[in-house]
Amino acid sequence: MAKMVYFDRVATALLAPEAKKAVANFMNDSVGNPSAHIHSAGIAAGTYVDKSRTSVAGLINAGVNEIFFTSGATESNNLALKGFLSEKNSGEIIISEIEHYSILDQINNPALDRFDIKTLKVDRNGLVIPEKLEEIITDETVLVSVIMASPEIGAVQPIKEIARICRKHGVTFHSDATSAVGYIPIDVKGLGLDMMTFSSQTLGGPMGVGALYVNSTISLNPLFDGGNQEMGFRPGTENLPGIVGFGAACQAISPMMADKSSRLTELGRKLWRGIEENIEHIEFTGHRESRLPGHVSFWHRFVEGESLLLHLNMKGVIAASGSACSSNLKGSDEHDLRASHVLTAVGVPEEYCSGSITFSLDYYNSEDEVNYVIDILPEIVHRLEAMSPVYEDYMKQREKHGR
Repeated sequence: MAKMVYFDRVATALLAPEAKKAVANFMNDSVGNPSAHIHSAGIAAGTYVDKSRTSVAGLINAGVNEIFFTSGATESNNLALKGFLSEKNSGEIIISEIEHYSILDQINNPALDRFDIKTLKVDRNGLVIPEKLEEIITDETVLVSVIMASPEIGAVQPIKEIARICRKHGVTFHSDATSAVGYIPIDVKGLGLDMMTFSSQTLGGPMGVGALYVNSTISLNPLFDGGNQEMGFRPGTENLPGIVGFGAACQAISPMMADKSSRLTELGRKLWRGIEENIEHIEFTGHRESRLPGHVSFWHRFVEGESLLLHLNMKGVIAASGSACSSNLKGSDEHDLRASHVLTAVGVPEEYCSGSITFSLDYYNSEDEVNYVIDILPEIVHRLEAMSPVYEDYMKQREKHGR
């Protein structure tokens, strides 16, 4: 297969044709600063923002005035937690143990020492058990944050039930839905969400732009000073080309999501079965059914994930190992080979965590691409097993015991 097979959608989806066209058309237009309402160029720019905000809001059934553009999911997560907690003097925060680093690092920041932090465990499939939340939530709890779907293991959480428990106790509920928006149906009103983070780049829009849904009843303080853009929540001139592409991607994905999501689920199942039937020593991660469409993740007992990635890349296949946001040591060119907190949470032995692989497909992937990966992966694994001293020891022990 000559072309690149791109199976790393949860890190960044390839730019959708609709988004690419919308950005190109915008760049050929003569517009000014959206905040310059007094002249036609500024008014034209503001019209672009309004149109995109309407498209983004429509994808998740939010009010237009409940969508705030940011630089991406990390900023949205920071705005949600810091912006909300800045008005609280104390209390409890509950987060799941498989949150993204943009949540975990905030919680571990000494600036939040005035809060008690509780961790919500997940089961072996990476799912939060709502009854466990009911056990630890108290009158002191001010905020619960649970990721909607793990990019690493694909598990989709029972968000509606979690929201019901939070609402019952009068607790604000935030969810990081970066990996989920555009790939599973999300109705923020029907789910009962108070705040929700998502990003342009994971659903086919440009990088460098994201959004935070904030229910109109929730009060936040901005992270920055310096202007009244985004209704005062996010000062600074908007990333207009990014916002235009974001809106176009949402508008394109909305009418096709139901049909294409079902097709993507089938492609994911086909890939799962192909790996399961043709490769030994594989353990899949995440729930088999309650997972993102087109998402397959696993670890191998004797082969490192990075070695698999390199060999797949040489065959034209792009995938992921662990989290794209934690693959490099801070301030260094070296790779961070520490065990993933998500994999350890679901019971993967620490010594095997470096062997994790994640395939995540989007709507533009094909069955031929899935078949290609199924065809080449066993040979790659066998070649790497032959180079593994651990696998060699395993085979010697197996022969010794006549297995």
